[in-house]
Amino acid sequence: MKILFIGTVEFSYKALSSLLENEFEVVGLITKKTSKFNADFHDLTPLAKQYGVPVKYRTKDNEEELISFIKEKSPDVIYCFGWSHILSNTILTLPPYGVVGFHPAELPNNRGRHPIIWALFLGVKQTASTFFIMDEGADTGDIISQEIIKIENDDATTLYQKITRKALHQIVTFSEDLQKNKGNISKIVQDKNEGNTWRKRGKSDGKIDFRMTSKAIVNLVRSLTRPYVGAHIEYGTEDVIVWRVENETTIFDNYEPGKVLEADEKNGIVVKTYDGAIRIIEHEFKILPIKGDYL
Repeated sequence: MKILFIGTVEFSYKALSSLLENEFEVVGLITKKTSKFNADFHDLTPLAKQYGVPVKYRTKDNEEELISFIKEKSPDVIYCFGWSHILSNTILTLPPYGVVGFHPAELPNNRGRHPIIWALFLGVKQTASTFFIMDEGADTGDIISQEIIKIENDDATTLYQKITRKALHQIVTFSEDLQKNKGNISKIVQDKNEGNTWRKRGKSDGKIDFRMTSKAIVNLVRSLTRPYVGAHIEYGTEDVIVWRVENETTIFDNYEPGKVLEADEKNGIVVKTYDGAIRIIEHEFKILPIKGDYL
């Protein structure tokens, strides 16, 4: 079974590596040389060169080159994992086994953008690692593999790792099934009228506003920590990145949200929130605020 791989993030790298280590035939790679759009961008080129996989880079306007590259490699199936661009219907219909996409959510629920971030911010209790045959919709294709993943005391780092571990096992399993059965494997048809779709997030969605509850701020920070861009505080004329916080009790219920209650290098910065306080443990303040300041 000939596989053409499309991807450009950390998960893409690990998925491609797993396929190659398990001796699946990868006949080509479509990726990017670099990306400011993907916070978890990972260069797949060295891995492809190590295994002798031909590479074609996506640029702003080279759709026809990509189509020609795919036709030349004549894959049985395309795997598209970690790719932020819509594939044209032409590409979707080229391989006889279809194009397999990946979405780290419990489809048909939570289609759309930034599923790991939204799940953590909203306090969702479980998510999933889902692979499906891509169609022209957004995460609406037939499901070929789905594994539920519990969200416990996770942040973006640990949940990304949990999903990746589960997904790598799934990839090997359904790839063996596709190869053995020549693309004829069981599928679950999604009802496109069911579920919801998460919207694209913007910079303002990552701003810490201390009028929020402590829980909301903790969830925001854990959802945007590495490998993502981090939540931020608008402090003076700068945006200060915050990587880790924890809930903190306070007796100062009559203090205004945003007031700094404590601040030192060793113990972090304690700030009043709407309903309590949080302690900022890991951050990028160049100069610490002082007690009594407002954030």
